[in-house]
Amino acid sequence: MTKLQKRNAPSAERNKVPIGTQLATILPQNAQVLEIASGTGQHGAYFAGLRPDIIWQYTDIDMDALESQKAYASENTDVNEDIGQLKLPLNLDVTKENWWQDLANFTNIYCANMIHIAPWDAAVGLAKGAGKLLRAGDKLCLYGPFLFEQDSAQSNLDFAENLKQRNPEWGVRELVDVETLFADNNFHLDQQITMPRDNYLLVFHKV
Repeated sequence: MTKLQKRNAPSAERNKVPIGTQLATILPQNAQVLEIASGTGQHGAYFAGLRPDIIWQYTDIDMDALESQKAYASENTDVNEDIGQLKLPLNLDVTKENWWQDLANFTNIYCANMIHIAPWDAAVGLAKGAGKLLRAGDKLCLYGPFLFEQDSAQSNLDFAENLKQRNPEWGVRELVDVETLFADNNFHLDQQITMPRDNYLLVFHKV
């Protein structure tokens, strides 16, 4: 059998510690976490190490990312038996209709660095699906750069322009637009945590 290849993203290696420090206190005991767009899988593997009580479900639409996530999960359990803390990844696209339909029992959703490197439809789909999956009091954590109109960090304005040049549907999102989107799907923004390199961790709870 071909050995699964773990990928390692320098940005994920940098930010996993500050994010993990926050999530370790935000996630409830025995949290069942659905990670949207898990990328290499580094975050899930690191966070699971910090919190042995949680279950972490990887997802992505990129085949290389899914293989990397499977490699991280296979270190946590037998790759043929999906019984460990890190669950074998799901091929999941939040822009698809009713993507949440076959999922159940998640208490939290985590998504890092996705909504700016995707069409706005991805953010819309995430918010809509989260509103269907989570129950009152459950939390959703969203990490990445955001804009604050005239008070935006110059680095994020430059990044937004760079993304637009790469794909007109991409872009660093205005916080007010993100907050409104999630409010429309019954989420309240509880915390706006400042993170390194002009990033933020937004903590929403389902109302």
